[in-house]
Amino acid sequence: MIRHALFATAATCLIATPALADNSPAPIPRDVQAMIDAAIATGDPAKVETVIALAKQTQPDSARDIDAIAKDWRARQAEAKRIAAEQKREEIRKAGLLDLWSGEGQVGAFVSTGNSDNTGLSLALSAKREGIDWTHAMRVNADYQRSNGVTSRERYLAAYEPRFQFGENLFAYGLAQYEHDRFQGFEHRYAVSGGVGYKLLDSDSATFSVKAGPAYRVTERTDGMRVDRLAALLGADFDWKIADRVTFSQDANAVTETGGEAQLIVDSSNTTLNLVSGIDFKVSDRLRSRLTYQLEYNSNGGSPNEEVDTLTRFTLVYGF
Repeated sequence: MIRHALFATAATCLIATPALADNSPAPIPRDVQAMIDAAIATGDPAKVETVIALAKQTQPDSARDIDAIAKDWRARQAEAKRIAAEQKREEIRKAGLLDLWSGEGQVGAFVSTGNSDNTGLSLALSAKREGIDWTHAMRVNADYQRSNGVTSRERYLAAYEPRFQFGENLFAYGLAQYEHDRFQGFEHRYAVSGGVGYKLLDSDSATFSVKAGPAYRVTERTDGMRVDRLAALLGADFDWKIADRVTFSQDANAVTETGGEAQLIVDSSNTTLNLVSGIDFKVSDRLRSRLTYQLEYNSNGGSPNEEVDTLTRFTLVYGF
């Protein structure tokens, strides 16, 4: 009797006690899994993270499995980046002096006849080589224009700038530059500079860096006078990818001279500013059209002409 009573009591307790909750995660629905797989297949990190977040929000019972998928994907992405970075460093180590250069060339020209005859030509070439710590950049610009048989613009510039990266953002730079512009009052102008710079912004869509340092400049004026000056150089470089095919760039270099002798600091000081703003429109992977606005300021170039020159131009750019 007692044994039968115990069995009856146990049976009653089992019937009266509610079933324990099942804490095991729910499987990820097939359509959600398919959506996650499709996002991963694109290789776009932004899309993957967005889909993962939406999947966890709509399927909270499957959050543990979704997190596991996301963790595995992130680990594979990090490993792929590490391998790619190591391969690039090895490629740079083995590259010769003339290897790994990239750059662009641009050309613009115009001809007009009738009440006035005008011809103009604008050429530019820039090249860059990025190493592990060192970056080398070179650029050459030429602008020439004739109006009614008379040369109205003739400007040439060549510059070489090496850069050494101390860390992720801090760098040291050097600069050697040559200019010719009779209409700004000088036949030849040479400048050398060195200093430090810093990347204030470095993202996929925008970059912004500044630099500063002492400089030494020699100017051979059109009146035959030669002027040697110590100088201070300030520079800024800003690029912004507005849209998939549109990029805005802003480059500025300001050089402020002070007299090599104390008595020439005020009377013979000379400040020059070169400001270039541009918008690139991507035509193809290598071809772009570029609209630029350039302002040149020369406070004391020894010329009776205006201190400020501006130039707006449209050119075609080919990358290599």
